[in-house]
Amino acid sequence: MNKNKIVRRHDFTDEDPWRIFKIMSEFVDGFDVLSRVGDAVTIFGSSRLLPTDKYYKLGDEIAYLLAKEGYAIITGSGPGMMEAANKGARRAKGHSIGLNIHLPTQQKPNPYVDTMVEFNYFFVRKVMFVKYAKAFVIMPGGYGTLDEFTEAINLIQTERIPKFPVVLFGKEYWKGLVDWLQDKVLKCGCIGKDDLDIFVVADTPQEVVKIIRKFYKKR
Repeated sequence: MNKNKIVRRHDFTDEDPWRIFKIMSEFVDGFDVLSRVGDAVTIFGSSRLLPTDKYYKLGDEIAYLLAKEGYAIITGSGPGMMEAANKGARRAKGHSIGLNIHLPTQQKPNPYVDTMVEFNYFFVRKVMFVKYAKAFVIMPGGYGTLDEFTEAINLIQTERIPKFPVVLFGKEYWKGLVDWLQDKVLKCGCIGKDDLDIFVVADTPQEVVKIIRKFYKKR
């Protein structure tokens, strides 16, 4: 017998079927917490923008005004624009919620989150953002922010979810994207003209509130 032979115990928790239970537990935890939140708005944006940035200050004000309207504010719980939004909600004495994701470079939740839910899986977390939000406000951001924006408008376009306000904030920042959608994607026939109505662009915090208020007043 080979004395150097290593006998490894079979660990079924490393197998894909076991991950189903981990995924289920994240859904259950998320549903349990967020189903009691009430009306909420999810605010997305870059984690890299500093408190000195104009968009950080505007994100704070947007969340403040929405919280004053009675909305809970949901973010990804991290720094930058997420921190600004949670800070604005806290300042308005509203409900400030963070959906934190575990990353290889650990994301530390910002200090303005009142209720936090932890996730290992991006797709579970994204379900929570959509399911419990009455509107999305998309602040300036990078790949992650674009991912959330395009998924939301795709779900609305394909009628997988009912239409709700999706607001791109910052006309100057998003101008290149909007122009590209109009001048290239639409003209090539890859989207229809009505698809451009799935989202709107706003440039002031007051305009964001007005857009969301108007949408739900009609309903």
